[in-house]
Amino acid sequence: MQELQEYRSADNSILNMETFSFETVLAWQKAHLFTRYVYDITKRFPEDERYGLVSQFRRAAVSIGANIAEGYKKLSKADKLRFLNIAEGSLSECENYIVLSKDIGYIDESEYMVLFNCAKEVSRLLTAYCKGIINNNLNNN
Repeated sequence: MQELQEYRSADNSILNMETFSFETVLAWQKAHLFTRYVYDITKRFPEDERYGLVSQFRRAAVSIGANIAEGYKKLSKADKLRFLNIAEGSLSECENYIVLSKDIGYIDESEYMVLFNCAKEVSRLLTAYCKGIINNNLNNN
C-alpha cells in the first residue's frame, strides 16, 4: 500500500502532497490515456514505420502529458502557459498523425474515432486549463 507523504504548512496544518501533483490535473489524466491509446494502436503499424510515423506519433503523444506536468510546477503564469501551449502544439501534431494514419490505411474507422475523440477531449481540457490560469482561477502551486 502506497503511503501518502504529509507536510506541514506555515500554520502547522497537514498538507497532503497528493494535492501538489500534476497527476491530479484532468487534462494530464486524459493526455496520459491518449498516449496509451497511441502506443497500443501504433504497435500494429507496419514494421517499416517504426522509425518514421510510429516514432513521431509516440514522441508527440508523450510530449503532451510531459509538458502539462512540467508546466504544472512552473511558478509564473507565463511559464505555465508556455508549456501548455507546447502541449497544445504536440496535440495538433498528433491530430495530423491520426488523419494520416487513417488515410493511408494504418487504422480503421473505430480506431480513428477513439483517437479523434480522445484528442478532442484533451484539447477541450487544455483550453479550459489555460483559461483558468489566464483568469487566475487555478493556482496549483
